[in-house]
Order: sequence, then C-alpha cells, then structure tokens
Amino acid sequence: MPKASKQTPSGASFSNKRGGTKIGTAVAAAVAGTSARAKQLRGALEVAENSSPDSPFPTIFRPTAVEAQEVYTLLCAAHGIPSAQAAFDEPDVLEGLISTILSQSTSGPNSSRAKARLDATFGRNNFSAIARASPDDLIEAIRCGGLAKKKATTIQTLISAIHERHGSYSLQFLAATREDQRRTDAEITRELLSYKGVGPKTAACVLSLCLGREAFAVDTHVWRLSKVLGWVPESADRVRTQLKHALHVLLMHHGRTCNGCKKDGTADCILRKYRRERSVDS
Repeated sequence: MPKASKQTPSGASFSNKRGGTKIGTAVAAAVAGTSARAKQLRGALEVAENSSPDSPFPTIFRPTAVEAQEVYTLLCAAHGIPSAQAAFDEPDVLEGLISTILSQSTSGPNSSRAKARLDATFGRNNFSAIARASPDDLIEAIRCGGLAKKKATTIQTLISAIHERHGSYSLQFLAATREDQRRTDAEITRELLSYKGVGPKTAACVLSLCLGREAFAVDTHVWRLSKVLGWVPESADRVRTQLKHALHVLLMHHGRTCNGCKKDGTADCILRKYRRERSVDS
C-alpha cells in the first residue's frame, strides 16, 4: 500500500452541507490542496454529502454515508488509497478461502505461519494432497494457527465437497471476468455459503480481499474500530457500495498498524480524534 505524504496544506476549509457546519480539521486537511489524491478524496466527499438521506434502516443513525466517506478520507490520507488489488497475495479463490479459514480466531502472523506450514507440508495449492491427508498430519501442519482440529476438519470437508460438486479442486470460475461468465456478488455468496464451515464473514472476506468485490466484512479490526467510532450496530448497511472494499481494507490495515486505537495504546489515533471532533455520544 503506498505511503501517504506527511505534509498537509494549511488553511483547509471544506463545507459540510448538513447544517452548514465545517467538517473536522483532520478531514479538511486531508482534502485540501491540489494533489491528485486530495482532488479524488474531495470529489468523493462531495458526492457523499449530497447523497440521499433515505435508508432501509430509518431507526439506525450510525454510520451515515458522510461519516463513512470522511473516515475513508482520513485513512487514505494516513495509509494511501487502496487499489482494487489490495487483497490476499493468493490469486486462487480456493487458496484465498482456505487462508480466510486459517485466519479465524487468531492473529495475522499466526495465520500466515499456518498457511506457510500448510504449503511446506503438502505443496502450495496441492488440494488433492490435503484432501487425501490423514487428519493428524493436517492438524500438525496448521497447529500454530490455533483451533487446528476444527480448521482441519473444515478444510478437508470443504475441499472434498468442491471436488464432488464441480469435478475439480477449484473455485476459479467465481473469478471469471468475461461478461457471459461473470458471477454476481449474490451468486458468489450463495456458492460460498453452501459449503459447511463457511459463514457470512468468511464469504465477505473472500469477496472483498480475494475477488476485489464491494463487500464489507466485519472482522476483528473492523468490529473494534467500529466501536471506537460509535458505529453500532455493525449490521447497519450505511456504507456506500463503492466504499465497501476500500474501507474494509483501510480499517483492517489501520487496526493492524495503529498503536493508538488499541485497548492499551498510548499514541494518538486519527479515528479517535475524528470521533472527538464530531462530538459523537458514546
């Protein structure tokens, strides 16, 4: 992810059209200036401010479309604008799905070690070898990632079910880009959820991080930072579709790298500062 510039223009002034008030100084600084990034963020924020207030969740206030856009602006200024390829290193859909399963209920480093051990033991993407492996061998290979017995069962059951249904150890048809072959997000989600052990969060992670679709998975970092921002309940679909992939990637990256937003962190956090500036009730 590109490194964001540390320089911020002075004298930033950007109108928030809800009541004619000014947006927070941090957001204003991020959108001020003549750089390509500032212009892009400024245009996106203007679109959000003019969005319709109508919502399928009329009794739920948080987050608004503008708030989602403002947080996106702040995180882009801090971490850079994520590309559509800001995702898993694995271009293989089944590999991405297995990586997501390995990441459940553990840290990033632990899940990466488990994936590396899995590849070293059976060969990268040698799904037939994993399917034929003894449960004990698979458990040992991914033990460092935690919940090894449960994850091993899920992975072997998943791989076998895919082979039985499609005749191969592959889900690459879900990544098809040709107009006559491209699946909708709903079709991909239905396929993924049809396999035992794959839930909505895992499916959303594959959609967003592996396939680059506009899905918003509420993982550990997103949930924790949503509480920091006061964005609860987390199920409220107030994040504009065009922001879901990028905002998910940015919140995940920020949660991993920002010391200030952690429970016992001592540094300042741009999201905590943003919430203070907006005077949001806890």
